[in-house]
Amino acid sequence: MNLFGFDKRYFGKSGSDGLAGVDEAGRGCFAGPVVAACVWLKRSFFEKSTPVKRAAFINDSKQLGAETREEVFALIRHWEEAGDLFFATGTASVIEIESFNILGATHLAMNRAIEGVLFKAGYTMENPPFAPAGTTDTPLFADKTLWVPILVDGLPLQPFAWQHEAIVGGDAKSLSVAMASIAAKVTRDSMMCDLAKKYPQYAFEKNKGYGTPEHIKALREHGVCELHRLKFLHKLASNPELKIPGLSKVLGDSEPSQEEFEF
Repeated sequence: MNLFGFDKRYFGKSGSDGLAGVDEAGRGCFAGPVVAACVWLKRSFFEKSTPVKRAAFINDSKQLGAETREEVFALIRHWEEAGDLFFATGTASVIEIESFNILGATHLAMNRAIEGVLFKAGYTMENPPFAPAGTTDTPLFADKTLWVPILVDGLPLQPFAWQHEAIVGGDAKSLSVAMASIAAKVTRDSMMCDLAKKYPQYAFEKNKGYGTPEHIKALREHGVCELHRLKFLHKLASNPELKIPGLSKVLGDSEPSQEEFEF
């Protein structure tokens, strides 16, 4: 089943006004924020011929080149202007990642993205189209359920403010999740390019904060900056051959390295 058909099957069971996909970008980086996106595809999106045809080539952001991602992001903005979807992004800072660990910060960014969609769509927390966690004991996609389903890439989010269906590999199965992954990736890449102007020594415009060999080389030469997630760098800190300035205090941290969290 293609990504379009996957989503249509889900919201078709509930009779709801489409469905929303949620995904993140930057969870495994050495530096920079984690960014999430929520894309609510309205029922009208699936009923018009143009979105159906143009959405056929949309896929997981990791499977698309940067130019194609930018083109899809432009389509997402166009379809929002046409009233066929709503989308928003949410960000969790490096300070929040250090404070709440990467899992908690990712959930925070996702919740902010969902709240952004609610605001754009003219809803409040008192009358949301999505089911708050614990709202109902009936299956999320049972017949006659009118809540707009939320699909999230990966494992179930615990705890989380909204009922959702976790789809492992969802960004390669669900159109809404794939579009969310693209929106999050393009947004975060743009942020990292802007941050590269302030921290040119790390070439964030190229590595986007990921642990590339060039990024590690820059860390050895220049040490860490305020954008680096120190708890992600435990293995680098424990390698005596690297001798990265500013990482010695990581070894004395009593909290577990965030590299030990499984996703």
